[in-house]
Amino acid sequence: QVQLVESGGGLVQAGGSLRLSCAASGRTFSNYALCWFRQAPGKERQFVAAILWRATSTSYADSVKGRFTISRDGAKNTVYLQMNSLKPEDTAVYYCAATGNGRLSARIGEYEYWGQGTQVTVSS
Repeated sequence: QVQLVESGGGLVQAGGSLRLSCAASGRTFSNYALCWFRQAPGKERQFVAAILWRATSTSYADSVKGRFTISRDGAKNTVYLQMNSLKPEDTAVYYCAATGNGRLSARIGEYEYWGQGTQVTVSS
């Protein structure tokens, strides 16, 4: 059973930075894609960034390109989301998700496994 545990959320001022972590366990992830989604109050969950575990190919939402970076540490089975130049509109619960289909996707339905989420609040 795949388990995903997020950490690193918190309160930060606009322009600041945070690094989220997603610790993955339960199987070998060499054929997996892992990603981050976020959901603000009253809004739908939206794609943020994704990474292919084996090839380290990445994909980003336009709203975070140039500010956020997704990466992974194979030795620690952990995926990171480095978030710089944060804006109040980045405020949301951030979720880590994984799929074994081996391809990058921004579609929620592609991801079988989800973490519980971590709150990120950016004050103006």
